[in-house]
Amino acid sequence: MKKIAVIGSNGQLGNCIKKIAPDFEHQYEFLFTDSSTLDVTNEEQVNDFFYDNKPDYCINASAYTAVDLAEKEKEKAFAVNADGVAHLAQACTDYKSVLIHVSTDYVFDGTTNLPYSEDDFTNPIGVYGASKREGEELALEINPKTIILRTSWLYSEFNKNFVKTMLSLFSQKEELGIVADQFGQPTNANDLAEAIMEIIEAPQKTYGIFHFSNYPETTWFEFAKKIAEFSKSSVKLNPLTTEQYPTPAKRPVRSTMSLDKIEEVYKIEPKHWENSLEECVDILSNS
Repeated sequence: MKKIAVIGSNGQLGNCIKKIAPDFEHQYEFLFTDSSTLDVTNEEQVNDFFYDNKPDYCINASAYTAVDLAEKEKEKAFAVNADGVAHLAQACTDYKSVLIHVSTDYVFDGTTNLPYSEDDFTNPIGVYGASKREGEELALEINPKTIILRTSWLYSEFNKNFVKTMLSLFSQKEELGIVADQFGQPTNANDLAEAIMEIIEAPQKTYGIFHFSNYPETTWFEFAKKIAEFSKSSVKLNPLTTEQYPTPAKRPVRSTMSLDKIEEVYKIEPKHWENSLEECVDILSNS
C-alpha cells in the first residue's frame, strides 16, 4: 500500500485531507504530522521521518501564513516557507517521493488586469509572498518530482480564516467595513484537498507549477456579502478602499490566477466559489 505523508495536518488543508482520508483507506496509508511531531525547519527530524516511513507522496500543507506578522518575523517566515520546503524536497529526492507543495497567489504583485498563468513573472510585494516564492524555487530545483499548487484566499470550517471571522463579527456588530478594491479567488480548502487526491490518483504525473482555486474572481467585499447572505445575517456592510484599511503588509490588488492548466493536464474542474462557500457556511451554521 502506498503511503501519503501529510505535513502540517493541523492546518485548514491538513484537516480537510483528514476528513476525506477514510474514502481512500483501501488504497493509501496516511501519515499525518504537525509541527509538534515534525518540525520542517529541523533537517534532521525531516530526514528521520522519511527514513522511518519512506512515503510515496509528501503533501506539504505546512506554512507560515501570518501575512502581516511576517513583516516583523522575516526569519521565521523564511525558515518555514523556504528552508522547511528545501528540507522536504531533499528528503523526497533521497527517498524518491513525489512532493506536492502548496503555494500562494501572493507570489504575484497583482498589478495586471489579466489572470496570471503559471509561467508569469513572480514579484512578491511582502515578506510572506517572498518566502513562499523562495520555497517554490527550492522545491523545483531540489526535487524533479515536485508539483506546486498555488491557491488563494483559503477558507474552510477549520481554524482561523476570513469566513469564520466574518461569521463571528456578524454576530457581534451591526455594521462592518470591508475592502472592496482587492480582487482574488476564494477557495474552499475541501476542494483543494480533493484536487490533491485527484492528482495523486492520476495515472500519469506532470510535474511543475499549477494554479488551483475556486472561480471566478471577486472582492473581499462581495465575498463578505455572500457570507452574510448565506448565513442570513442582517449586518450592514460598507465598501472600503485599501487606503481606508491599512495593513502592515501590502496585498496584491488583483492576484487572479488562470485555472486552464490544471483543467487541461489533470482534468480537474474547479467549482464556482459561491457554491463552495454556501456548503461551508451550511456546515458552520449547523455545527
